Amino acid sequence: MSHMTYPEAMVVGLIQGVTELFPVSSLGHNVLIPALVGGSWARDLNVSASESPYLAYIVGLHVATAIALLIYFWRDWVKIIGAWFSSIRAGRVTTPYQKLAWMIIFATIPVGLVGLKFEHVFRVLFGKPIRAAIFLVVNGLILYAGEKFRTRKSLRADAEVAAQRVPATGAVAPAGAHGGAALAHEQGGTVPAGGAVAAAAAAGAGGGTVGTPVRQVASHASGNRASRIAEQAVARSSDERLTAMSYWQAVIIGSVQILALLAGISRDGVTMVAGMFRGLSREDAARFAFLLATPVILAAGVLKLGDLVTLGKGIYGPIIAGSILSGVGAYVSVRFLVRYFQTRTLTPFAIYCVLFGLFSIIYLQVK
Repeated sequence: MSHMTYPEAMVVGLIQGVTELFPVSSLGHNVLIPALVGGSWARDLNVSASESPYLAYIVGLHVATAIALLIYFWRDWVKIIGAWFSSIRAGRVTTPYQKLAWMIIFATIPVGLVGLKFEHVFRVLFGKPIRAAIFLVVNGLILYAGEKFRTRKSLRADAEVAAQRVPATGAVAPAGAHGGAALAHEQGGTVPAGGAVAAAAAAGAGGGTVGTPVRQVASHASGNRASRIAEQAVARSSDERLTAMSYWQAVIIGSVQILALLAGISRDGVTMVAGMFRGLSREDAARFAFLLATPVILAAGVLKLGDLVTLGKGIYGPIIAGSILSGVGAYVSVRFLVRYFQTRTLTPFAIYCVLFGLFSIIYLQVK
């Protein structure tokens, strides 16, 4: 590890930041890329080596990735954490954000326990390049199956979300089954006609009369502020729909993150597929996956910081450079993906995983 160069650290950092959130497995890529490049990369960047400092570096990059997620979702986490404390003080759960906070906690427990107990076993047994390539193909098949065999409930949820979204023409979005009443009640306000999206946009712009079109309200704000208002409206509406799930459903969805301990399986990808299987829209499944990933990624990184400090002596410069790129890559990725999954599918990522996995298998066998 003392020979880790700036190019190696920076490429790995950028790959980690981007692929951690894209449903293509960051660990799989960080196992495969050095093996495919070969030479010093294969020697320096071996994740399955005993007491691998490279693994400590990768997991340490999770801190940068988690910070990027916290920055992007900071408004959501302020509400979630505040709601969690208020539920403890009150001794009961009464608001959507209070329930969402406990859903995230319960859904994170299974992967946390398994990760603490079996992370080393998974890394040694399945951190080999050829196995990572095989699991990357499996990941692609899971993503494809998740889209191909979506439940009717999930497809209906997509239609409902699309119906609630405010059209570009500025018309008022139709009220949905999960309109903004609960969130408006939590904030001490009323719900403008048009459901949660219109309600949140009106509140974010400083008010508005009942039934006021979102475009009319947002016209008083700057372009950037109007964009933020729209994003917050979509987030609030999505959070309310998520809390319609039971705690057990959240635990089931969160538990599939255990599969991501296998190099080649994407945490966000399998979580999204599980969410859609349980009836979530694709957009809501993606949002829940990102929210669930944040504490897991942060905890994994923090737990390895000690190893990183001990084993990273002499290469702190490359580590910092890689961490910066990891954080930037993660922020840009989540910003893109939140919008992407509002209208697009997992299928392109499925195709990529299968093709790259098959290529890696063939190349590693013949090189």
